[in-house]
Amino acid sequence: MSGFSAELIDYLEGRITFEEFDRRREEREAAVSGPNNSSAQLTGLTQLTTTSLLVSLTAVDEGVSPVVQQAFASMLEEKIPSSDDDDDEEQEEEEEEEDEDTLSYSPTVGDIFALEMELNRENRKMMRERRHRSKLPRALRGLMGEANIRYARGEKDDAIVMCMEIIRQAPLAYEPFSTLAMIYEDNGDVDKALQFGLIAAHLNPSDCEEWVKLADMSLDRDNVRQAIICYSKAVKYDPTNVRYLWERSSLYMRLGEHKQCMDGYRRILSLLPLEDGEHFMQLSKDMAKSYYESDDLPSALGVMKAALLRHPELVTDDMINMAAELYLAGHQYNKALQVLVQFSGIVLEKREEEEGGKVGEGEKEGGKMGEKEGEGGKEKEGLKDGQQPMGLLTEMMGQSPEEVGDLHLDVAEAFLEEGEFSSALQLLSALVISVKYNLAVVWLRHAECLKALGHLEAAAESYTRVVEMAPQHLGARLSLSTLQQQLGRPESALKALEPMYDPDTLAQDSSATQKELKLLLHRSTLLKTQGRLQDYIDAIITMISLLLKVAMTRSRVCVRSALVSGKRHLRLVKVKDMTTDDITDQEAAYQDISGECVWKTSVLSREEWWQLLVDCVHTMCEVGRYQEAELMVDSAMEFYSFYENKPKRKQLEFFGLSAAFLDHNYRKAYDYIRIMLMDTSDAERPQLWNVFNQVTLNSQHQRHHRFCLRLMLKNPENHALCVLCGHNAMVSGSFKHALGQYMQAFRTHGSNPMYSLCVGLTFFHLAAQKFVSKRHPLVLQGFSFLWRYVELRGECQESLYNLGRALHQMGLVHLAIHYYHQALALPPTALEGIEEDQVDLRREIAFNLSLIYQASGNTHLARQTLYTHCVI
Repeated sequence: MSGFSAELIDYLEGRITFEEFDRRREEREAAVSGPNNSSAQLTGLTQLTTTSLLVSLTAVDEGVSPVVQQAFASMLEEKIPSSDDDDDEEQEEEEEEEDEDTLSYSPTVGDIFALEMELNRENRKMMRERRHRSKLPRALRGLMGEANIRYARGEKDDAIVMCMEIIRQAPLAYEPFSTLAMIYEDNGDVDKALQFGLIAAHLNPSDCEEWVKLADMSLDRDNVRQAIICYSKAVKYDPTNVRYLWERSSLYMRLGEHKQCMDGYRRILSLLPLEDGEHFMQLSKDMAKSYYESDDLPSALGVMKAALLRHPELVTDDMINMAAELYLAGHQYNKALQVLVQFSGIVLEKREEEEGGKVGEGEKEGGKMGEKEGEGGKEKEGLKDGQQPMGLLTEMMGQSPEEVGDLHLDVAEAFLEEGEFSSALQLLSALVISVKYNLAVVWLRHAECLKALGHLEAAAESYTRVVEMAPQHLGARLSLSTLQQQLGRPESALKALEPMYDPDTLAQDSSATQKELKLLLHRSTLLKTQGRLQDYIDAIITMISLLLKVAMTRSRVCVRSALVSGKRHLRLVKVKDMTTDDITDQEAAYQDISGECVWKTSVLSREEWWQLLVDCVHTMCEVGRYQEAELMVDSAMEFYSFYENKPKRKQLEFFGLSAAFLDHNYRKAYDYIRIMLMDTSDAERPQLWNVFNQVTLNSQHQRHHRFCLRLMLKNPENHALCVLCGHNAMVSGSFKHALGQYMQAFRTHGSNPMYSLCVGLTFFHLAAQKFVSKRHPLVLQGFSFLWRYVELRGECQESLYNLGRALHQMGLVHLAIHYYHQALALPPTALEGIEEDQVDLRREIAFNLSLIYQASGNTHLARQTLYTHCVI
């Protein structure tokens, strides 16, 4: 730095501004004169070039880019030295010429400013590459550092307080959460340490090692699902890390989720290098075995084929045998022979008396072929070509099943594949009575043969033996249930579909849950066809509780067994002391929120789950279990996959409204109808307003008045809401407000007689008030609207009664008696769907007449009127 001028050093160190630097430099150049000063500047610049500048120009590996080097060189008219030894002499000559040119060169202000800007850009770029971007504000970094110092000193309480304050001001910064996780881990509070660690990891998701640490902590707490989520995050930001993929696949296998595990292993195979062939072959072998056990033969063949093609020099006898067996199981006999020929050294010779494609003679270098493999392959290929060895069955029946039972089973399966059930039954019948091969798989094949031959009774007995030996075999249970139903034994059919697993197993093993769901689905269908609705609801509740496990916990609903009519049935009950802290399956909660139901939708699709829920609610209402239908709807509303779907959410609201109304829970029904009416698209539907009126009439509370007024401000043109607000105002005594609402309805629907009646009655109520200035005009206006009502409605029992009642209220009893008698002489109005007795007003008319007679002192006529028309 000694080669720079004083003002340049001050400017680079930030002591002066750029304008001050420019002014002082011009003053210095004006004051300095003579060649000595130029020589001094040249000496300083040369010293800078030969010491610090050349080091910086060659330090590309230390983070200085060629752009900055070019900036230095352009300022000082230097060139970047080359590494070629052949051009050294040319470079020396060029440097001599450039030294002569630099005698008259001095860096300008623009060059220095460009250099500084380029250095700043390089610095920012390097900082972005070397560290994660923090969301912690600059003002809080000092407090964060103080919290870390307090933690290092052992003052953990003060550090916790500081971290909490930082979280309050900057909730998206990960540093305080990470520090809190370390503090609680030191204190032994693993649960809180894990919670804060998860928050920190989500705020800084690119830290893969932190995710792995959290996965280990989750495994220590036996939370395998959460550990899988942590490893998935780590894999997302480091997709080529084989260790992360392997650990996650192992956890999937631990939970029984075969598909996810195999997907992880496939990614591992694609990442393994060619040098790691032994691991590749061993993993391929395990994957092929797992695929075969899960009845996914094409995937098993694909994995084995890829392994044989990639590392043929590492193929072992076990892999050859496995590949041949897989090809035989897939009826690809030629490929099985190709594998044996390519990797086992077998030589095939074609005999002239046999057709091409058959094995005539087989020899293997170093030994003979396995007897079972050779004979089984030939037998299967012969059956496939339609050539049944006539003496084969007789020869095999003469052999002891205890010695060659496996060969008997292979040949029997070959007969089954070709539809030769009688031949297969002979071999299988010999196997089921043996000691060594009295196995569930043999009985299963035996039952399939009997079923195909039409021997249903014997097939049911064989399936029963299979269920006894392998109670968790789903296919055998379903087939046995179907046979028992065909034989007319519904109770035995239901017994075959009893639950296979206990609740603890279902909570831990997803494959067991899938089998149980399939079993319950068939059981529920069978129960519904038999008309056993209570048992059908029990099966549906069991299935839906597996789907809505977390949602039911949120809504504080649980399933309990209760004794009803001497039998145990499941019931949905509301538990007040249940909290959301009871949710232990965090992965289920995560899938619920994100809508990712992995195993649940593999048995049933989302639409099938939805239809199952709808059937459950309908059946509950059909048998009168309205309260449980409400709880089921509440749980479904907490399930995000249903709630986020607007059509499904609206349908659930209608279900909840109907169930609450039928259960006489009008407060809850009001909550449902209130939400529906707030939707602008539904506010114009008169059916909803009719339901709203029914709910408010039965609820016996007045909180709907303010709701209607607020809704009226948002929807002033809503006709039904206008009339309803008028009714509310009339009931509450606000007659002027009611008159305004009724007149608004009258202007738009003047031909409706009801609005004329409402306006006329409102005028009468105004006239009947104690303090009113113009009583007579109000009465005249009321009668004018009442006569309009009679004209629109026609002279019937209803219209004449209303007119007489208005006159009775105003004290004009002589006129009221006239219209009451006219109303009594007319029959009641006939309305479709309503009984005549419900609209008959004769009892009301007679009672009002008796009041008039009694007030006038004519008790005899009042009694006669009551005895004539008011007898029940």
